Amino acid sequence: MSRAILRRSDWLIARSVLAAVGVVALVLLGIDLIAALASELGSVGQGDYSASTALLYVAYTVPRRAYELFPTTAVIGSLLGLGALAGTSELTALRAAGLSRTRIGLAALMAIGSVLVVMLLMAESVVPAAEQTAQSIRVGAKSKDIGVVRWSGLWAREGDTFLNARSGRIRGRGEAAYVELDKVQLFEFDADGRLLSLAVAARAEHRNQKWRLFELRRSRFFDRHVETETIAEEAWDSQLSPEVLSLSIRRARSLSLRSLYSNIDYLKRNGLDSSEYESAVWARWFYPLNVFALCVLAIPFAFGSLRSGGFGKRLFIGIVVALAFFVVQRLLVNMAGVYHVDMRLAHGGPALLLLLGAWFWSRMRAT
Repeated sequence: MSRAILRRSDWLIARSVLAAVGVVALVLLGIDLIAALASELGSVGQGDYSASTALLYVAYTVPRRAYELFPTTAVIGSLLGLGALAGTSELTALRAAGLSRTRIGLAALMAIGSVLVVMLLMAESVVPAAEQTAQSIRVGAKSKDIGVVRWSGLWAREGDTFLNARSGRIRGRGEAAYVELDKVQLFEFDADGRLLSLAVAARAEHRNQKWRLFELRRSRFFDRHVETETIAEEAWDSQLSPEVLSLSIRRARSLSLRSLYSNIDYLKRNGLDSSEYESAVWARWFYPLNVFALCVLAIPFAFGSLRSGGFGKRLFIGIVVALAFFVVQRLLVNMAGVYHVDMRLAHGGPALLLLLGAWFWSRMRAT
């Protein structure tokens, strides 16, 4: 077969798959956005949080949602794209012209790969910036005393005291969850706006309805001198709401790799648990492998329609397989976090097993 024919066949397959991926992305993203907007509308009325603010907030989360939905989108889109070619007998013609299933599958994977590159670039640039803007909009509308600035982190005000935290996270789950802030600065002013004291803490956390500061260094400013003290741990009498602060904390999944590694380094240097961020790092690295593994397993379902009907049933089976993969992987990741198993096994193991299973299946069908 000539190269020109191969190039035309590749373009035919890629165009069909990309068109299907686009339609599926619009449908899945639309459903997800409607559900997210409905959830945000429940917060309308808190402070200046209005329906238009909720709509703007949800709009800024579109890049993250598109990134998270892409594995499912890729599976369904590749199945529908090849299924459309099978329905018009174009796959039959390509097979009759000498194209193997492997060649057709590779063309479909190349189309998926082109979109995957865009998603990976978005995850490192657009997603973090958009998520921070979204949180800034939501937090700023719900509370006038709290704001999020891209380069300097979280700012909050309580009376004449201003708080700045470079980053933060939510520790634990359920009733045991608590807010933890890093690199905290507390600026205390008098009624005339003069700086009375500056306190710098390595960490602050809110547990049992109380704030505590750790590794604190406080400087008090007087007319002619400055007094400095260092305290290992101190209670902070503040009514600053941890629930509102938690709205401004970006989840690990929305951070860039650079930020993830920075947080991991900070937590390890201070003897803190970094498993959440390590899990997010390996999820990012194994993201392409998971997408390709799912598509490799799902694409053979499209070829079954060349011999018989029931493509809808095959599509359903393919989607169920993809959903089962996500559930199993999430379960393994959670178990790895509990039992301190290497996160690389939890994130990459299922995909490698999936590829191995797909290879054995193709060998069995070829014999």
